[in-house]
Amino acid sequence: MESIPASLSDDFLKKTNTLGPAKRSPAASAYSATGALKSAKLGGIAKNGKTPGSLSSEVKRAEGCNAPDSSSSRPKSTLTKPTLSSSASSTQRRSSTGGLLEKQSGMVSRRASTDGKKVSPSALDSGKKSNTESRRSSLPPARSKGSSSMDAAMIGKNASPSSYLLSKSASGKTDSMRRSTNKPLETTPSSKSVSRTTAETSNDRTKIRRTTSTVSASSPTGSSSLNTGPLSASMERISSFPGRKKYSSTAESLDCRLMMLPPVDVKVRDGLRLDLRGRKIRSLEAAMPNLSPTLEFVYLRDNLLSSVEGIEVLKRVKVLDLSFNDFKEPCFEPLGRCKALQQLYLAGNQITALTSLPEFPNLEFLSVAQNKLKSLSMATQPRLQVLAASKNKISSFKDFPILPVLEHLRLEENPILRMLHVEAASILLIGPTLKKFNDRDLSPKELEVAKLYPAHTSSCIRDGWQFVRPELAADSTFSFLVDKWREHLPPGFMVKEASVDHPFEEDICLCHFNFVNLNNDSELVLKYQWFLGESTPIKFEAIADAVEEAYWPRHDDIGKFLKVECTPILKETEYPAIFAISVPVSPGTGYPKVLNLSTHGELVEGNLIRGSAEIAWCGGTPAKGVASWLRRRWNSSPVLVDGAEDEEYRLTAHDIGSSLVFMYTPVTDEGTKGEPQYAMTDFVKAAAPSVCNVRILGDAVEGNTFKGAGDYFGGIEGPSKFVWRRQDKETGDLVVVSSGASEYTLTKEDVGQCLTFVYIPANSEGQEGESVSIMSNIVRKAPPKAINLKIVGDLIEGSKVTIAATVIGGAEGSCKVQWFKTSLSKFESEDSLEAISSSKVAKTFRVPLGAVGYFIVSKFSPVSADGETGESTFVFSEKVIEKLPPSLNFLSVTGDFCEGEMLTASYGYIGGYEGRSFYNWFLHDTHGDGGVLITEAAGYLQYCITKDAIGKFISFRCTPLRDDGNIGEPRTFWASERVLPGAPMLLFLKIVGEGIEGTALHAEKKYWGGEEGDSVYHWFLTSSDGTITEVESAKSSSYKLSCKDIGFLISVSCEPIRSDGVYGPTVTSGHIGPIIPGPPSCHSLEFIGSMVEGKRLSFVATYSGGEMGSCIQEWFRLKEGGIKEKLTDEVSLNLTIEDVGRCIELVYTPVREDGLRGAKKCLISPAVTPADPRAIELGIPGCLEDEEIVPLKSYYGGKEGNGEYLWYRTRRKFDNSDIVDISSTTEDLVVVGKSMIYTPTVDDVGFYLVLNWVPTRDDGKQGFPVVAIASNPVMAAPPVVSNVCIQSIGSGTYKGVGQYYGGSEGSSMYSWYRQTNDGTVILISGATLPTYKASDPDYNCRLLFGYTPVRSDSAVGELVLSEASGIVLPDIPEIEMISFSGKQVEGEILTAVLATPQTENQKHVWSKYKKDVKYQWFFSIKMTEHQSFEPFSSQKNCSYRVRFEDIGHYLKCECTVTDVFGRSSETVSAMTTAILPGIPKVDQLEIEGRGFHTNLYAVRGIYCGGKEGKSQIQWLRSMVGSPDLISIPGEVGRMYEANVDDVGYRLVAVYTPVREDGVEGEPVSTSTEPIAVEPDVYREVKQKLQIGSVKFEALIEKDKKVPGAGNLERRILEVNRKRVKVVKPGSKTSFPTTEIRGTYAPPFHVVIYRNDQHRFKIVVDGEDEVDLMVQTRHLRDVIVLVIRGLAQRFNSTSLNSLLKVDI
Repeated sequence: MESIPASLSDDFLKKTNTLGPAKRSPAASAYSATGALKSAKLGGIAKNGKTPGSLSSEVKRAEGCNAPDSSSSRPKSTLTKPTLSSSASSTQRRSSTGGLLEKQSGMVSRRASTDGKKVSPSALDSGKKSNTESRRSSLPPARSKGSSSMDAAMIGKNASPSSYLLSKSASGKTDSMRRSTNKPLETTPSSKSVSRTTAETSNDRTKIRRTTSTVSASSPTGSSSLNTGPLSASMERISSFPGRKKYSSTAESLDCRLMMLPPVDVKVRDGLRLDLRGRKIRSLEAAMPNLSPTLEFVYLRDNLLSSVEGIEVLKRVKVLDLSFNDFKEPCFEPLGRCKALQQLYLAGNQITALTSLPEFPNLEFLSVAQNKLKSLSMATQPRLQVLAASKNKISSFKDFPILPVLEHLRLEENPILRMLHVEAASILLIGPTLKKFNDRDLSPKELEVAKLYPAHTSSCIRDGWQFVRPELAADSTFSFLVDKWREHLPPGFMVKEASVDHPFEEDICLCHFNFVNLNNDSELVLKYQWFLGESTPIKFEAIADAVEEAYWPRHDDIGKFLKVECTPILKETEYPAIFAISVPVSPGTGYPKVLNLSTHGELVEGNLIRGSAEIAWCGGTPAKGVASWLRRRWNSSPVLVDGAEDEEYRLTAHDIGSSLVFMYTPVTDEGTKGEPQYAMTDFVKAAAPSVCNVRILGDAVEGNTFKGAGDYFGGIEGPSKFVWRRQDKETGDLVVVSSGASEYTLTKEDVGQCLTFVYIPANSEGQEGESVSIMSNIVRKAPPKAINLKIVGDLIEGSKVTIAATVIGGAEGSCKVQWFKTSLSKFESEDSLEAISSSKVAKTFRVPLGAVGYFIVSKFSPVSADGETGESTFVFSEKVIEKLPPSLNFLSVTGDFCEGEMLTASYGYIGGYEGRSFYNWFLHDTHGDGGVLITEAAGYLQYCITKDAIGKFISFRCTPLRDDGNIGEPRTFWASERVLPGAPMLLFLKIVGEGIEGTALHAEKKYWGGEEGDSVYHWFLTSSDGTITEVESAKSSSYKLSCKDIGFLISVSCEPIRSDGVYGPTVTSGHIGPIIPGPPSCHSLEFIGSMVEGKRLSFVATYSGGEMGSCIQEWFRLKEGGIKEKLTDEVSLNLTIEDVGRCIELVYTPVREDGLRGAKKCLISPAVTPADPRAIELGIPGCLEDEEIVPLKSYYGGKEGNGEYLWYRTRRKFDNSDIVDISSTTEDLVVVGKSMIYTPTVDDVGFYLVLNWVPTRDDGKQGFPVVAIASNPVMAAPPVVSNVCIQSIGSGTYKGVGQYYGGSEGSSMYSWYRQTNDGTVILISGATLPTYKASDPDYNCRLLFGYTPVRSDSAVGELVLSEASGIVLPDIPEIEMISFSGKQVEGEILTAVLATPQTENQKHVWSKYKKDVKYQWFFSIKMTEHQSFEPFSSQKNCSYRVRFEDIGHYLKCECTVTDVFGRSSETVSAMTTAILPGIPKVDQLEIEGRGFHTNLYAVRGIYCGGKEGKSQIQWLRSMVGSPDLISIPGEVGRMYEANVDDVGYRLVAVYTPVREDGVEGEPVSTSTEPIAVEPDVYREVKQKLQIGSVKFEALIEKDKKVPGAGNLERRILEVNRKRVKVVKPGSKTSFPTTEIRGTYAPPFHVVIYRNDQHRFKIVVDGEDEVDLMVQTRHLRDVIVLVIRGLAQRFNSTSLNSLLKVDI
């Protein structure tokens, strides 16, 4: 152990007691008294000179002062730098934490003196003398600013564990000083006791010196201020030893840090502490007088204890120090009674194991340093924060305990430190709560290394797995687990994989368990269970209903581990489970996923279909996704349906014949979109045509038109039918008055009747639906009314006009008419009209002069024959009255009517001022026809006669036009003679065309002089020397240049001739040329020859283009698919069979003499036809029985078709001359075949075969027949037999049959054999017939039949044996009929009774060979007698219990008998009558549910007795042990949701079965176990009941009439063991007020609302009650159960007995 600095001396201890007098708080005074007391113990005299007795009184006063809460006034530090020093030394002392003490700066802080006085030298001397009398004591530090508030906060409760560990910084050291001030004070009784303890300490000094090399744990904090032998004094003595090194920062000194222990209750009174340290106590019996159940701090260190027997009395002990005793064996079971223990010190003993150390519910600190432990295996310590196990022999973490809140682990000087990454292993075992390892902060590197190991590593370490490097951990741990599981797996199976996917929030997580089947044929069934652990994979809780291969982690699972247990099941045997642990659940990606998308609904027009999506939200907030529907036609792309943006969609007529696509994109509430998915439906079908909302539109008044209408549904509407019916007045029947139209006009016959409109819907396919009809109101008679009014006549001045109208509403009478004029074109009012006549009966009126320029109006007043006058109607003229039209009084034309002459017209006009009258000239073929307008002369009074007018009459028409635009009647002048033509002549003549050979030239001219006749043309060639030669054959206006014209000039002359033969002068055109040769070309191409198979085909071509050279011709055969096959380049082509049915193409290329090629010309022939069919050759090869004969033949004439073949057989062989015409030969010929191939039969043996062949082409055309005869007769085949078999012909008789072959059969031989079971074949003597009757020796044997064929000519074949027959057996038992016994009523048992034949044979068979009888029951598909039946899969015995489903149905039983040989008889059946219902009753009634007060319960039972009607169910509560039942109002359904009112009660359900027809059965009841509190609620309620005083936040409605969150106010519900109180919190302007206060005495009770899981009512008495509301049902249940638990003394059943809580 390193030396302690010499500066730590008694002077320092004295200086620590120096406090300034200025402004000390009572707490500070108490600390000052403590310092003075310590100084008195060490030095015998205090600084102020007071005696120990005075110090004791001062301490008592300090203890009696209650320190006030100084959180608001924090006193500043009054410490000054110490000036005292000491040269005293002290021996080393073991520390209970297993490490060395820290430096002086880490233990104490220097105090500052407030008065500035220094300690006198005498005080220093006295301090030096007191070294031998110094006692153990801890040094109280000075309180710094803020320390009071910390101390006050720590009184009565424990601070967080992490706040009690010292850090390396100076601030951490100061905090340790602050916390040390919380230690309780104890008065020193007298100076005698001080001297006694001094002696004891002196005696211990030698023992301490013997252990100077060991590291000890520090003293417990609870006794540091009262120890009679202070550790600080020992440190001072150590520091004064000569030769000791001063404290240095070596590797060993790193462990010399002071560990701050978790705090204990600091308010200690007398009688709570016992200090027996260093008393050499060997057993607790010696200390029994001092042990008391009230003790909380017990110090028994430095004794000789070896057992803890008797420690049970310390039931309230909090700090127990058993360090440095003689404990060896694990015998700590008695410590289990110390439930309040918080700190336990076992350092410095000889303990080898901690397995007997019990679980302490409140233990926070455990020191087991300096023992002989090889393992830390112990019970779980749920609140342990510090575990000091330094200086032991720990070499592995096997069986490491579960320490869920451990923060500090010390394992210095243990063999396990040699293990690789031991710190990472500790992190894996303990989890994220671990803050320090070996008094150091956790290494970031080790933290990262720990993350590289699999999640199940901690489990493997506890089971003894050897820790390896991270990269090997996955395979190593899996192999370790496989070896661990191997002995418990199903036989023949081995684990190949056990893993879990990385879990993400709200995303699917799969587990993977793969077993390898080594040698087992059975299938392995796997059962799963998911568990959820905390942030450390140690303790897991099962997840309800998570029993599938997949699990979706929730938001609350983030950061927690998942565990899956997989239980293999083989042949219904469950084997121990294996497991896999995941990494912590990670937050979701936020991108939702569609796991499953489907559509539901019948795909028929009009139906509603719905798309449903299963979404993994992956951490996002669930929200409504984006849905859309698309319509997809057959073989086309989907099209979006407008407006279909919801999950539901109603099918319309547009969807018929299409499939719908449901597109869904998940969207979170944050707006994050996932990948869209789609689901496709089948094709939508049209609904059956129907119509609804049929109605008649229109008033039921005579003359009106009814219109029938309706809303059609069912695909595309087709030719729907409409019928109008009227009731016949005489017969009352409905008579069709109209059909086919939806409209109908009411007539007089309809007056007083109702019309019926019938709508028969039909779709586009003609399918009709049900007709729908509707009846109209009674048709009323219409008043007289004028319709279709019209003014008839010319609207011209002086003309007569008439009013035309149709009067409806009775017979027309003397209607009145009055005429008006107006400048308006529409009727406004009668006042705007000016009367021009009086009201008269006459309807005709002459237009007066004054009406010119006005509209005339007729007022028509309809009057019926009975004098009833209807409403007057006004009708306007279509236009205003006009003036008289303009006209002509004369018209004439002057001039000669000859081609080229000028004609002039004149006329006289009347009818107002003339405007621009119209002039038109016409040509007419005859006088009086319509003529043809001469457009170029229109609008002129003169016209020059043209050629078109020759031989025609000319007329002139004048149409007068008034200046106001009015047009009068036209007038026409006609010429009296036809127009004569002029003298013939040519105005010009020229040649049109190019001077190239082969070009056609035309003579273009312009002729004048009447109609041209046959003018004469002459063509002339002019040579290069000027010689002119007429072309003799060219006498027309065109001429085609030939090769003879090449090099010449050409011209043409024309002599004009009029059509009447008058000649004009000849005109000659100019020359063109010289003529040049043209390109080679073929003008025509034709085939020569017949397009028939076998013919030769050639061609003829017309050539032009200079001298012809060697032209090219190519022949092609056109095949299918446009393929051309070249045949030859010759001039001709021989057609073959390959050309038949195909076309021949000739490609001709003209070639000029100089080699120039012209354009190719193609010619395609029609399809080549085949030649006439004929036979070339026909012969018959050798003939043998039963061998096919294929004739030798040769055919010609197109493609051969199915020819006609006739085979004959004959006795004699014909000559060739005899068979020329076989149709006329009838002698000795028998037709034996009509196909090309013939197989001779036995009948043909010895006969000659003749074949008559008619060759036939494939198109059916036949040639001349050909006949051939075989050269030899048909030979017979050797005798053989085949298909030999045995047939049973009944009654034990068998027949042998076989198929003979080989000529005519003679006397074949037969034999029978018996084959035994061992295969021996025995000939049955005397059995030589084809039939054989079995006898007794043949039973259980098989029969064989032998057949030896013999031909008619005595030729013998080989013996052939049949296959062995089946085993010969007797007859099968038979059943005659089945009858039933028992009532044919639901619930009764029917039994099938058999009737058997009474023959001797059957009696013998039933008695000797019957094995069993099989039954099968059936039920009818429909409730009628003549229907098909379906079998019951499980009803296969003679009895059957009638079920509910059988009511109204017919039952049938089929029966089959099986004999000992395994054969079955024919099935016999019988049928019942219709099954009747039974009396209603319920069996196996039970209540399903988990047993907690938050669960849903359902009553289940098996009902029988007809169809169940409205059965009655009543839920009740029953107290355990009491027969009384409490009804639950309103709970009469099959489901019941439990609540807190049911806790402790059994739920009882009374079920009264009622049949559909009202018949009631006997009521049946069932009950549950007592309802327990849901575990989460249970834990919270139990905790709050143990506290005894809790507060809850709740809400209350200000005004119950006004709903909404704005109507809620906050309230505080205070509950304790005596009373309950509801407080309205205070605000800035008001104080808190108590609204309700009361005890739990009756009539106090708490009421919950079943319809609102957030509300409850507290009733104090009849006047004081309050309705409260909380956020969740969980909180409401907690509040109600806590209140009821605290009010238990007023309850008949104690809730706390259910919760196991003592309050």
